[in-house]
Amino acid sequence: MLKVGIIGASGYTGVELARILCNHAKVKLTVASSRQYAGKPLSEVFPSLQSLEGIVCQDLGTSDLASKADLFFTAVPHQTAMAIVPDLLAAGKKVVDLSADFRIHDPAVYEQWYQKHTAVEYLAEAVYGLPELYREKIKKSRLVANPGCYPTSIILGLAPLLKAGIIDPSTLVADSKSGASGAGRAALTGNLFCEVTEGFKAYKIGEHRHTPEIEQEVSLLADQSVILSFTPHLLPISRGILSTVYAKIVGNISSEKIAALYEEFYGNEKFVRLCKKGTYPATQFVRGSNFCDIGFKLDKRTGRIIIISVIDNLVKGAAGQAVQNMNLMCGFPEDSGLNMVPLFP
Repeated sequence: MLKVGIIGASGYTGVELARILCNHAKVKLTVASSRQYAGKPLSEVFPSLQSLEGIVCQDLGTSDLASKADLFFTAVPHQTAMAIVPDLLAAGKKVVDLSADFRIHDPAVYEQWYQKHTAVEYLAEAVYGLPELYREKIKKSRLVANPGCYPTSIILGLAPLLKAGIIDPSTLVADSKSGASGAGRAALTGNLFCEVTEGFKAYKIGEHRHTPEIEQEVSLLADQSVILSFTPHLLPISRGILSTVYAKIVGNISSEKIAALYEEFYGNEKFVRLCKKGTYPATQFVRGSNFCDIGFKLDKRTGRIIIISVIDNLVKGAAGQAVQNMNLMCGFPEDSGLNMVPLFP
């Protein structure tokens, strides 16, 4: 039985990790850290976790934490992770980091969008944790940088087309909408019910921190430097992301050939589901699951393809993908603990 720990267990990602791990037959949650709720049972912080009555939130130093588990999920803010992860690795532990601290390969790019990086020496070994693209590298890694939620939806939607070279990378536009849980659990005015409900707004236009992460990965897929337009929006729902991505088609290609490309790329993937012709994904059909649903429309009038990609931002966009990465790192079946049917309605 693998002993696992969650550092930063009191956020939405932390509770989602705990929920998924409750259903994982090969692991045991042995420690959960939280400064805010130190001394309180996790089941009191989140009454949904009654089956974890024995787990009490603790505020421990890294050395004390390291002795309590074999693998850690670091569900902490950016910059905090880079101060914790090196000590865990030095103690011989494996880490799935859910912050942005190890996702971006170039430290100069990271520092442009975030802050000074204090663990640059670990960037080269950190594997970007998108299993559909980097499965074999993840299996061999001790440090996986779990992708952001918006990037997961956008990259998975674009990957087959970029690899095949049938879209012009210079024409990419990504328009994404997320549920309010993507902003975290902190009590911020902008996240209050009356601020969100019955409304729909764009935010961080042209400056969202997920932009360099998306550009890094689509550039690798396209084998050239790519700059794209990315605009996120806030939906008045608790969870879910829908990304609409636009690109110019190169040459003359039919919808049937594009569908065949997606099928070849994702046909054997457990957690990517392709929509049938004429149907498109919706957030309510992936809610609570680790699925990414993808559909597309070839607009011959404009010469563009329009890709629709949906995920649950807390599962495939965070905790579920983190567990998927843990499974790969530890030699478990990739879908262990993740075979939950979406919640509907």
